[in-house]
Amino acid sequence: MGTKGRELLGDKVDHILELLNNALADEWLAYYQYWIGAKVVVGPMKGEVQAELIEHANDELRHADMLVERILQLGGTPIINPKEWYKQTNCGYEAPSDPNVWKILDQNIKGEQCAISVYSKLLKETMQTDPVTYQIVVEILRDEEEHEEDLEGIVEDLENLTK
Repeated sequence: MGTKGRELLGDKVDHILELLNNALADEWLAYYQYWIGAKVVVGPMKGEVQAELIEHANDELRHADMLVERILQLGGTPIINPKEWYKQTNCGYEAPSDPNVWKILDQNIKGEQCAISVYSKLLKETMQTDPVTYQIVVEILRDEEEHEEDLEGIVEDLENLTK
């Protein structure tokens, strides 16, 4: 990052980097949760659910890439050891030990709701001080809200199917 860019953030750089790395841990764990969930899910509308989960996994991987790029631009170091994901995550990881479609969807909706909260807070942190990070977070938040809506739509479809 250039001198002027660092100057704009001042003493908030380290704090922003910490928040971005925490979000990065969330994205990697969300990626895996979606990806593995798509592999093990069973139940009605399995194909539709798998397709949606894979699409969301790819989005989470793209989010991780966006966060890493920004961390590097700010002169930081992204999390380089996966063991750190669990230490730095905001949202955690819930293993899909019950592959039932209802359970998988519920786990991922909760994950999206946590992500929405995390990115909403990050928006507030960067709104006045870091317009570049702010724009990245706006884009990610838009996706996370869409993911929640998509998953809730599938739940609604399943409920209608089983009535």
